[in-house]
Amino acid sequence: MVRFPNQRLAVLFDALQTETLPQDELAKRLAVSTRTVRADVTALNEIIQQYGASFVHNRGSGYQLRIDDAALFSTLQQPVKPANPTPRSAAERVNRLLIRFLTSAFSLKLEDLADEWFVSRGTLQNDMPEVREHLARYHLTIETKPRYGMKLFGSELAHRACLTDLLFQLNNDDQISPFLKAESLESEALQPLTDFMHRLLARSSIRLTDEGEKYLILYCAVAVKRIAGGYPLTDFDAEEEEPAIKQVSTQLAAELKRMVGKEIPAAEEAYLRVNIAARRLQSILPTDINADDEESLVDYILSYINAHYNYDLQGDKQLRSDLLTHIKAMITRVKYQINIPNPLLNNIKQHYPMAYDVTLAAVSSWGKYTPYSLSENEIGFLVLHIGVGLERHYNIGYQRHPQAMLVCDTGNSTIRMIQAQISRKFPQIVITQVISLRDYENLRHIDEDFIIANARVAERNKPVVVLSPFPTEFQMEQLGKLVLVDRTRPYMLEKFFDRHHFMRLDQPMTQAQLFQKICTQLEQEGYVDEEFHPSVVEREEIVSTMLGEGIALPHSLGLLAKKTVVITVLSPQGITWGEGETAHVIFLLAISKADYEEAMAIYDLFVTFVRERSMSRLLSSENFESFKAIAIDCLSRI
Repeated sequence: MVRFPNQRLAVLFDALQTETLPQDELAKRLAVSTRTVRADVTALNEIIQQYGASFVHNRGSGYQLRIDDAALFSTLQQPVKPANPTPRSAAERVNRLLIRFLTSAFSLKLEDLADEWFVSRGTLQNDMPEVREHLARYHLTIETKPRYGMKLFGSELAHRACLTDLLFQLNNDDQISPFLKAESLESEALQPLTDFMHRLLARSSIRLTDEGEKYLILYCAVAVKRIAGGYPLTDFDAEEEEPAIKQVSTQLAAELKRMVGKEIPAAEEAYLRVNIAARRLQSILPTDINADDEESLVDYILSYINAHYNYDLQGDKQLRSDLLTHIKAMITRVKYQINIPNPLLNNIKQHYPMAYDVTLAAVSSWGKYTPYSLSENEIGFLVLHIGVGLERHYNIGYQRHPQAMLVCDTGNSTIRMIQAQISRKFPQIVITQVISLRDYENLRHIDEDFIIANARVAERNKPVVVLSPFPTEFQMEQLGKLVLVDRTRPYMLEKFFDRHHFMRLDQPMTQAQLFQKICTQLEQEGYVDEEFHPSVVEREEIVSTMLGEGIALPHSLGLLAKKTVVITVLSPQGITWGEGETAHVIFLLAISKADYEEAMAIYDLFVTFVRERSMSRLLSSENFESFKAIAIDCLSRI
């Protein structure tokens, strides 16, 4: 057994045990520099060399585990966390406070918890707003009585949902310790419940995802603890009466009765039915679904996307099938306020912003006419389906192909031979025109990205590569260097950014003032109509457009601009954005329907800035020229 000197080394050790990773990838995962990664690997090697192993660096692939003594290395294990670890970080304290309030039958005093965890009462007092905010999402409230302390109030259903969701999240993040399990659920029931659930589902036609099954097992363990402690569920009923689900829920309720040793109320079995239905994997054809709500929602989403974003997905039978089968279970979850955590939500929002916005706009519009309200988690699941549909039918991963001019003074057969060689090796090259050497000499400016010539010619403003009818390997390599340059993002900068729409804010300004200022300017310039500003405000009210790393991406619901343009705003003082966040670099998008094919590439440009953590460098720009130079440099590092 070995104890690593810090948590980062333990994470690094875990990561490199399972796969070979390059320095850049490790730096991103650990949120450190590559220099720190090298130092950490060196420190890690000093520790594990005494166990007959080391991490070696291979060029082109990264760090790889090399084991010289397998028997000795097998004795190396991660340190076991203490059974009752004292929470140190704010996040750990918040989670422990939540579990205490959710499981305690009596009032709690912060003074007692502060003494137990060796922190000040003021520290816990500072953590309480986040605790209250989390509980409020489940309509749970904390009431304080002098001399008695604080106690949590709310429905039993809300208690269980909040506790199970929290444990599921901690379980996915590997933060749940044996102590927390013992404190919050019947931990000894987990393994028997897991075994029983596997056998039960194997005999049934009901299929759940691995995540869905884990959640259901955790909920059952929580239910066992609550029922045994005198907190049964007595006031719940459900309409779900499908025979297969009823059969599974009845047998599961019988198992809970056996484990608790008490009668199980009918409400317990009803809630189990709803949970199973909400997490069920559908494997049926669209023609088998006879539910007006699902059909109506799918039709509305697809028609909205077509009308407001120009993406026509209404004829995609596969997408319609996937959406119908997903939404059938989703409506059950929404109806009974069952929350399914979406561990990929932040990645979906950051890496697929276009598909996210398209889906969010459609669902938000639909929500105005129905009693349903979809959470961000549910919207995130829908985004995956819509995103796949967009990729199937549109060049959603838009790339600007390299444009080349062919200069050739020989006959048509030679020209065709060179074109065939180019097309076979680099099909992405677009030959815009073929001209003679004499015509080329008369040109003063070249719009294409580079020149391909069959003889040496003078360079103008673009590079030249010489290619014979039977090109050599060296010639093709030189051409490849020009072809493989990323021109998409620089092209977006060149096409949609300009000096006139760049500003630095040296005075404090609110988000509302900024929107008013920019939208008024765009309206006066004829880029947008008067409906644009209210749409930008409405989009921001739905969900914050903060992309991450201090970069915000405000825009309208739908493609409302007459002509596409990006307003770049740098705010050294920062602008309050969303819930407690601050934006320093703001890109307001006004995208027209004419540019919908390029819209994804515009979004991808900003995603790249976030991934490369470019906010500080971009913010240092004094004018548009320096901003553009820094932006191009940031993009070239990928």
